[in-house]
Amino acid sequence: MQIHFSDKASGDTRFHAVVVNEGAMPADLEATLTEGASAARFKAKPGQLFEGFVERNGKIVRVALSGAGEGGAKKRTLNLEKAGAALAAKYLTSGEESMTLDLGAAKLSAEQAASVLLGLRLRAWRHDAYRTKLKDEQKKSLAKITVVNAPNGIKDAWADAAAVAEGVELTRDLVAEPANKIYPVSFVERCKKAFKGTGAELVVLDDAQMEKLGMGALLGVGQGSEQPSRILCIKWMGGKKSDAPIAFVGKGVTFDTGGISLKPGPGMGDMKWDMGGSGAVVGAMLTLARRKAKANVIGAVGLVENMPDGKAQRPGDIVTSMSGQTIEVLNTDAEGRLVLCDVLTWVQREFKPTRIIDLATLTGAMIISLGNEHGGLFSNDDVLAEDLLAAGRRVDDKLWRFPLSPAYDKLINSPIADMQNIGPRGAGSITAAQFLKRFIENDTPWAHLDIAGMVWADKAGHTWDKGATGFGTRLLDDFIRSTVQG
Repeated sequence: MQIHFSDKASGDTRFHAVVVNEGAMPADLEATLTEGASAARFKAKPGQLFEGFVERNGKIVRVALSGAGEGGAKKRTLNLEKAGAALAAKYLTSGEESMTLDLGAAKLSAEQAASVLLGLRLRAWRHDAYRTKLKDEQKKSLAKITVVNAPNGIKDAWADAAAVAEGVELTRDLVAEPANKIYPVSFVERCKKAFKGTGAELVVLDDAQMEKLGMGALLGVGQGSEQPSRILCIKWMGGKKSDAPIAFVGKGVTFDTGGISLKPGPGMGDMKWDMGGSGAVVGAMLTLARRKAKANVIGAVGLVENMPDGKAQRPGDIVTSMSGQTIEVLNTDAEGRLVLCDVLTWVQREFKPTRIIDLATLTGAMIISLGNEHGGLFSNDDVLAEDLLAAGRRVDDKLWRFPLSPAYDKLINSPIADMQNIGPRGAGSITAAQFLKRFIENDTPWAHLDIAGMVWADKAGHTWDKGATGFGTRLLDDFIRSTVQG
């Protein structure tokens, strides 16, 4: 979608959209519109729309009013995103090819105006690459937005917001792709293309390199697949050279059959998005690189495919992780933690980060606990946990904190190895987090985000359609902005 800025609307405008604050209908609107909006009970609440047609300069003009809520609302930014997103949801396939978007009536700052545009662009994302029989009324038509009456500084503010949009779109693209298109090697190639020219450095570890490092846990997961495994590390060093980096770590199981502990057939197709944590990490890293964040950040993702081949690991096998700790694999469908533990060890020893955040679609138990409303947060550090909770509230990537304690930790003790990869039926998400905590060295502040219920949506949200949501990308970017001034 092309977004342009202009001093005034063209006389040829046939579709005019106006962002309106609650209780502040623009005085220059035609009576047809103001009376029609009143009759339709349009209050300009966040995301509320009213549409009418008026005659201007001898032409019939379609006019849309999009509500932005109260001007002083605490959730002003999110409300403005809803105003923009509502326009995309309504008019993306309307047959309209261009829109003049008037931001003057809402009296916005440059950053607030950019929020409207961000919501519009995010809601306009769709994955139509494999749809060959769309009817005309199903095809995207809206391609050009001309913004008028924007505040001073809008171009710089939009450049920053557009970097966020680009990161979210990369995350969604990766999550939405089927597993025959996105597998460890092709995931890496997509990222190489996306990061070209950004200044970020990409490092790739193959099977042989990981074997030399002793990554028996990660390699065990992928050994039943014909697809080789990979670790992809993205380095963005935009801060002071003397500052140690922050690390993001993502689970990238590009397809998860469950391995020998085979999942039930119904719903298994959803497991193409079991790499949602890695998608969020690379999307956030692209945003940081595009907006030239003044921060040192490492993004590392473990990429594997979990298949039930004759070479696949078996329930009861014992593997040795890079840390040297041994793991009894009682269930091959509890594979994400096996991938993450080796990546966590490698990142700590290679980069010595000051804080670590891992993201993973780790447990079905998290969906039982929180549904599709929050991601789960586990942490060994209260300050880090609060920073992440606050970031989630600001960008609407909401989190809910869960406990960690020795009582849960002992549930994954093994009688024949250092630990087992599952605990009892209860507290499944917590014991998974306790497993990962065993691989955090030197009490480094660490947080684990279990986002199993958040990376894919069965119904449209405010800034996403059905499908890939991009959850986690904006959360990580906002976390860097608020904690590193990046």
